[in-house]
This record gives sequence, C-alpha cells and structure tokens, in this order.
Amino acid sequence: MIRVQLPTPLRLLASASAEIELDVAPPVTQRRVLDALEARFPTLRGTIRDQVTGRRRAFVRFFACETDLSLKSPDDLLPERVISGAEPFVIIGALAGG
Repeated sequence: MIRVQLPTPLRLLASASAEIELDVAPPVTQRRVLDALEARFPTLRGTIRDQVTGRRRAFVRFFACETDLSLKSPDDLLPERVISGAEPFVIIGALAGG
C-alpha cells in the first residue's frame, strides 16, 4: 500500500481523508501513484497535472522522505520507504507571491 497525503483543497474536492492508501503495481513511480489516485478519485483529474501533457501543475509539489521530488522524472522509482508504506507520498499546494 502506498500512503498519499493530500492538501485540504484537493481533499475537499475528492471528498477524501487527509491520507489515502492506494494499491500501486510495481514499479512504483510518481506517474503510477498519480494514475491510481486519479482512477480512484476522478474529480482530481486535471488538478494535480495537466490532462493533455501529463505535466505537474505549476503550484503543486511532491515530497517523499523529506525530499522535494517535484522536478524529478515522473518515471523515477519512489524511495523504498514510500514503496513499503513506512513514509507517505505527499502532495502540497505551493504558495507564491510577495
């Protein structure tokens, strides 16, 4: 089981809890986790990544094991602690402005 933590706006949109458990077939990558998340919660399609290009939205960040994975390839394997369920894959809405 992969644990995914969602920010409040996405949690409300999906009518989900703060942390979700997903079954993701190996290899466990960002792309596969997001595919599983969108399959389970179709209302999230297009909110985390662009539906046409599949690219991460500008103000969305991905973290795992206290590391920003946002600029990593979506096909890179996630850390073993995330794959084992010991640590969550965290989706955060970034803030901008001054």
